[in-house]
Amino acid sequence: MKFKLIILFFIPVLIMAQNKTSKADDLFFGYQYEKAIAEYRKEMEKNPLTNQQVLNLADSYFNTGKYDRASELYLEVNKNDTIMSVHRFNKMLQSLSKNSDKERVKTFLRSKTALLSPELLENAEFNYSLLDGEDKGEEIVTSNMALNSAQGDFSPAFYKDGLLFSSSRPQKSKGIYEPSGESYLDIYFGSIDTDGNLVEVESFANIPDSQFHKSTPYYSEKLSTFFYILSNTEDGELAYDENGKNALSMGMLTNSGEFRFILKDLSTSFYYPFFDDTSERLYFAANFDDSYGGTDLYYVYTNNGQIMSAPVNLGPRINSPGNEIAPFIFNGSLYFSSDVFYGLGGMDIYKSNIIADGSYTIPVNLGSGINSVADDFGFIIKENQDKTLAGYFASNRKGGKGGDDLYKVVLDDVPGLRTFALRGKVVNLLNKAGLDNAQIRLLNGKGDVLKEVYATEGGDFRLEVPWQSQITVQATKDGYSIFSTSYSEESMKDIQSSAYTIGLAKLEDLVVEQEDKTILKLGKFYFDKGKSELNPQVQTEMDKVVDAVARFPQLRLRIETYTDSRGSDSYNKKLSQDRSNAIKDYLLKNGLPADNIVESVGYGESKIINNCTNGAYCLDFLHKQNERTLIVVVE
Repeated sequence: MKFKLIILFFIPVLIMAQNKTSKADDLFFGYQYEKAIAEYRKEMEKNPLTNQQVLNLADSYFNTGKYDRASELYLEVNKNDTIMSVHRFNKMLQSLSKNSDKERVKTFLRSKTALLSPELLENAEFNYSLLDGEDKGEEIVTSNMALNSAQGDFSPAFYKDGLLFSSSRPQKSKGIYEPSGESYLDIYFGSIDTDGNLVEVESFANIPDSQFHKSTPYYSEKLSTFFYILSNTEDGELAYDENGKNALSMGMLTNSGEFRFILKDLSTSFYYPFFDDTSERLYFAANFDDSYGGTDLYYVYTNNGQIMSAPVNLGPRINSPGNEIAPFIFNGSLYFSSDVFYGLGGMDIYKSNIIADGSYTIPVNLGSGINSVADDFGFIIKENQDKTLAGYFASNRKGGKGGDDLYKVVLDDVPGLRTFALRGKVVNLLNKAGLDNAQIRLLNGKGDVLKEVYATEGGDFRLEVPWQSQITVQATKDGYSIFSTSYSEESMKDIQSSAYTIGLAKLEDLVVEQEDKTILKLGKFYFDKGKSELNPQVQTEMDKVVDAVARFPQLRLRIETYTDSRGSDSYNKKLSQDRSNAIKDYLLKNGLPADNIVESVGYGESKIINNCTNGAYCLDFLHKQNERTLIVVVE
């Protein structure tokens, strides 16, 4: 990870370098961390260090792997002062995690809930849960690429039948990059053989030479264009801003040889370009002022490679107080790398699904096998002809040949622990207005609550849990109905692909006062003449009764059926009772619990509501007024 970190931290560190005041500071800003530690300790014997110097010392311990000492100092400054940045806050939690003090990290997070973003807290809780319960299953085998060098090799990118990648391998045309002691970065290419290994690695001649940094390439098939980063230069020499900083710009080169800078700022560095052929978005990493921590992921809209918008930050669901780099999209999922504190190592690879509305699911750590206790980053993936998946990434894990090495992995399925994400809106069934503060819960097949959230002011909600074999979605709000629906795995795939609407009803919207009774509000319906069997019209209205009880399980109902006066009293009494019984049977067969039906009564013609009594002449529509069924709400 040597070059990755030096490039990432070189720019922000130089900002602080303008205020260096001691020999220890000189050593620190010159990346000589071991010597800086010794010098800071000498200075501490004479005078107390400033809080800024304490943080420099903590960073020195952190960068040399002395995480116990680093965490002590970070905690000391965090307790006594407010100068700690969110980026150093991440380092503090990383240090605690590396000391196997995960529970202390969780306790610290709980104590800072009001100060931290809800996305960060949810991401942390979710990934801790996944990694603690990770099913190791079949071991994922990663292989060190045979042609790795003793220097840093990283940032793989697909190109034709091989891989482009970045390396600090020594070249005559390249000078030494002082902070690393190795060559300035260059772009290399190697063909991929039938076993997925790199062969015939050499400097990539298609991109013009530079004596300074040239790295992290990406090739767009759609545009026939290379995107890559390079040092800012002027007249063949490094170009610096007014504060003495040299940053990294991003350029694009077409197959025809046309080159132009597309992202260039003397004070801001850009890293790891990725062009999404489908959306024509150009993704990259950078450290702008709106960063959530260190380096964040952004995208810009393009038209045939021409930038058409200001950079858009991917937001706190993806970006964290740490560094996020190396975006790559495959089959609707965003893969990227982050050194956020809740990972397995310094930098881990994560996957987040891209939702139709442009938002992202919780980034999921790819788990042990691909990730390790070291730094793992720059993951790319493609499908082989045999339908297996080939993945490549860089790591500085033990057993490698250099600082960072390229690794390959063959997978039968996409990596990463599977999750179920549901987003949507809770609305009033009557007017479709959003309902705020409605409670939404996800339950597993055993009825255990997996996740519980409350809808926003507009009724919006979002939940995400580890994948289940069955999910029940429930929603409630005081004064409203209950919503509860269960889904199998196949149905779960469908409902999370688009916005999910939950409709809740107010009881007063479902009932009406009639004949001095509270009854369910139903459409007018009639049985066939002289029949007690439910016709489709009656069934449709009774389905509304089933739905109402499902939404309000506490309802107790009485079924009352009446006829007109035509026919004998005894005949009408029996006919109405048969109809009430038939309605009850239908309701029970369609899922309405027996406890919800208090009584089913047939009153015949005993309660005529107009003057159409026995022997009176009435038009048919007046007789019809007496033929009715009431579903009375008893309680």
